[in-house]
Amino acid sequence: MTTDPTRMTAAAIARGVRDRTLSPSEVVEAHLDRIHERTDRTNAFVTVTDDLAREMAADAERALEDGAPIGPLHGVPVAVKDLDDVEGVRTTSGSLLFEERIADADDPFVARLREAGAVVVGKTNTPEFGLGTTTDNRLVGSTGTPFDPSRVAGGSSGGSAAALGDSLVPLAQGSDVGGSIRTPASLCGVYGLKPSYGLVPDVERPNAFVTHTPMFHKGPMARTVEDAALALEVMAGTHPRDPFSVPGDDDYRSAVDRPVDDLDIAYSPGLGTYPVEPAVRETLDDAVSAFERAGATVDEVDPEFGHDRTTILDAYYTMATVLWQSLLDDLETQGLDPRGADRDRLRPYFVDLVMDSEVPTASDRRRVDRVRTDVFDGLQDVFAEYDLIASATLGTTAFPHGEEPTAIDGTEVEPFRGWVLTQPYNFTGHPAASVPAGFVDGLPVGMQLAGRRLADADVLAASAALERHRPWRDRYPV
Repeated sequence: MTTDPTRMTAAAIARGVRDRTLSPSEVVEAHLDRIHERTDRTNAFVTVTDDLAREMAADAERALEDGAPIGPLHGVPVAVKDLDDVEGVRTTSGSLLFEERIADADDPFVARLREAGAVVVGKTNTPEFGLGTTTDNRLVGSTGTPFDPSRVAGGSSGGSAAALGDSLVPLAQGSDVGGSIRTPASLCGVYGLKPSYGLVPDVERPNAFVTHTPMFHKGPMARTVEDAALALEVMAGTHPRDPFSVPGDDDYRSAVDRPVDDLDIAYSPGLGTYPVEPAVRETLDDAVSAFERAGATVDEVDPEFGHDRTTILDAYYTMATVLWQSLLDDLETQGLDPRGADRDRLRPYFVDLVMDSEVPTASDRRRVDRVRTDVFDGLQDVFAEYDLIASATLGTTAFPHGEEPTAIDGTEVEPFRGWVLTQPYNFTGHPAASVPAGFVDGLPVGMQLAGRRLADADVLAASAALERHRPWRDRYPV
């Protein structure tokens, strides 16, 4: 068993701190040292909070010495995506517009992590305002996968995924509007869970209802399923300022040890419409057999969405355009002029995709809601007979920076999102995770596992079963 804190799981660190075999300050210093030694490899961090982390670690030490009650993540280093607020730390949102913006309060999930004893060591990289399936911005540049930093880490939680994959932190947080947890988890070989919609509260202002279209999710990212389950227990639960928040389960950790021989799994590599590279499909075919070895029933079944991937993606872009136009309106209330004087400070990709897009009409939005309903019904038809749906997370592995795929297995795809199989679950709010499933030419492949609404424990149980039969912890870069 390793004694290097940077190679330990969050659960192991928390146990070591509780039984006094690990010092929170020593754990944090080890991680800060590794961050400063290696973060240039992947460009995972925007801000490293050395002083705050040392202060929080010292507080954790004092709590132990005083015999005070300690939380389930006491002394565990955690990274927060730079779209979300940590009091007293800058939140850039990956934009030159907010290069020096300092948060005046914690986001609710950050406050919960603090209460659980976690130590914030930094803010991780994201594309501007989280818009992108790769992580690149004009503020700090691009983030690469630890398995080959010349290739993309995915987005928009690419910094969090890269930090985990390079053992800079044992636990991180991501957010997911169209795959932003699952895409980088797949490309960086880590575990990323998009919880059921509303399970982790999101207190957006000035528009508390903006998170509904498409559905926003915040969730845990980790190197093990157990660590993600522990973090979800801390992050989940209702909040009085989130109109969509729902109660959580008090014990997601127990799902990790649960047998899965009572689960029925529908295996649909391309969800019936998305192309998948043959080598990725072969890896997934091999990985899905682990569920059968664990006693689960696996059948190959494709959802019937009634629409092809192009129509689904077009619907997603229409929904997203409404969201981003709302963001521009909010920026204007803050005294900025993104449509005019500040336009040149925005990333060209953001300008092309958002600023120059035609604003959807009410008729456009009704059409999209019908597509969204059809996707929901197609998934619900499968969930009427199966507990989980397993698919590829992505149709490909990590590609070189700036070389987005234009074809998958000979099928033409839209280069920015056409290789991503995650959007349907942002239409519907079902829980979905990307689980490390294997490698193709040394690059990670993720399997997407989705469950019924609020059946996050089933997703965790199946993910842990795959981890037991196909462990991945020893495959990370040293």
